[in-house]
Amino acid sequence: MAYVALLVWAAWTGLPRASALLFPAADAGGFRLHPWVATVSWVLIAAGTWWTAWRFANPPVAVRAGAPTSQWRELGRQFRRNPMGVLGLHCVNVLLFLALLTPLIAPYDPDLISVGEPLVSPHWGYWMGTDEFGRDIFSRVMYGARISLSIGFIAVGLSASIGTVVGATAGYFGGAVDKLLMWLVDLLISLPRLVLLLAIVGFFRSAGAASIFLIITILGLTGWMGVSRIVRSSVLSLKEQDFIQACRALGLPNWRIIALHLVPNALAPVIVHASLAIGTTILVEAALSFLGLGVPPPTSTWGAIVNDGREYMRSAPWITIFPGLMIVAAVMSFNLLGDGLRDALDPKLRGRS
Repeated sequence: MAYVALLVWAAWTGLPRASALLFPAADAGGFRLHPWVATVSWVLIAAGTWWTAWRFANPPVAVRAGAPTSQWRELGRQFRRNPMGVLGLHCVNVLLFLALLTPLIAPYDPDLISVGEPLVSPHWGYWMGTDEFGRDIFSRVMYGARISLSIGFIAVGLSASIGTVVGATAGYFGGAVDKLLMWLVDLLISLPRLVLLLAIVGFFRSAGAASIFLIITILGLTGWMGVSRIVRSSVLSLKEQDFIQACRALGLPNWRIIALHLVPNALAPVIVHASLAIGTTILVEAALSFLGLGVPPPTSTWGAIVNDGREYMRSAPWITIFPGLMIVAAVMSFNLLGDGLRDALDPKLRGRS
């Protein structure tokens, strides 16, 4: 969108550095970027969000007049009828923009230790206060958003890919292949995911192999079973339709039928499941980090910041409150978005919106 390009341009070209305007403590060292640019960025994000909401509320004249529309345009029209889903979409957009522009908005290095300013309460110089090492909580929360959201998106993308392949294979071939794959799915679903994650992550941590890549891989490999069931159910109903029978009559190979004809028509419920799973994955990663089994320090995630402030709940509650609120906001945003997509993609639920 145009406002995104304007936002990036304003941030990178830069305006005169006016650190005293917004961050009086900038002279203490570690100030990274222009506070004025950060303010302009926040204003542009708010304006862009309002413009997007206006576009959702006022579709093109052709759409309002009932002119023929594409499937995706029709789905967009149905989605706009759900105000809570649209609200979730806006909140997700804001979170993504903040994560993308964190280096331009965060005033301090998230790992910068200020010995003279430990446990400073929120004020004009430190919007969310500091932790026991004098690190700026606002900067750590902003950089934590990048890590937490990245883990959520990549892990869910991995699990959705695996689940789509397994579900499409089981549903299309059926017989022994279907029974074997579904037996594996039922076996893995029967295992409590959090307990399984604790065991796997604890094992690799004891071997000294903890990393962001490991956390993403484990979350992705333990979350694909639900997707496989959804895709299998869709493929079972699709493979008996005329266009699939025509593909078989033309002699198309099985992999081509699955990849080009079955999977694209089975993606709608996968998208809904993925949007809901992102919030769940962020929450699971926060739980692992809170238990000390998440991303290794000094990398900051929301769960890790909450864990850091656990010992200061009474004396410095802001250390846990602000990242906790971000976790709640992210999970609720993705859940609202997922509910809106589900209502738009499922004709049975459209009347309830």
